[in-house]
Amino acid sequence: MYKLYEFFASGNCYKLRLLLTQLNIPFQRIEVNILKGESRTPEFLLKNPNGRTPVLEIETGKFLAESNAILFYLSEGTDFLPTDSFEKAQVLQWLFFEQYSHEPYIATSRFWITTGKAEENREALNQKRAGGVAALKVMEQHLTEHQFFVGDRYTIADIALFAYTHVADEGGFDLSKFPAIQAWIKRVQAQPKHISITQQV
Repeated sequence: MYKLYEFFASGNCYKLRLLLTQLNIPFQRIEVNILKGESRTPEFLLKNPNGRTPVLEIETGKFLAESNAILFYLSEGTDFLPTDSFEKAQVLQWLFFEQYSHEPYIATSRFWITTGKAEENREALNQKRAGGVAALKVMEQHLTEHQFFVGDRYTIADIALFAYTHVADEGGFDLSKFPAIQAWIKRVQAQPKHISITQQV
């Protein structure tokens, strides 16, 4: 059985709980409290030298880090990853966009606010506002013309972007200005075996 080392509140970790649940793959959750430095212990650093969650233990001593790499690994050969080479590359395009242009702004803002670190990071929060809004605008433009991000069907590209977008308000981003994103969020939530970010599995 897979072992998922995760910090429950993290959107990056939620991505994997969601996909594993929708794929009907059993897994064991192992909580790693990053607020207490548990991802920086020598034991954890043997699993991921970068000291971050999530980490998936595929078999004893075989670990995979980086949430979107794990999404890609788990979705190979399933309906969540296209077989067409161009569409598969488009999925990767959105996964890279999520980690480079979306997550650093929206997820980081959410983390600071929800962990009570907003005031000490006030200037940095203000600086991240423009980057987060820019990412949402890119998504809004795409979703104005498409039901989903790749091939007009639900894929790991949607899972990756949904994780932090649907809770962007917790990072101070007003989604009421993005009606296409709001409609897409409802489509994602309507998918079979969907679980919420707060749902224990």
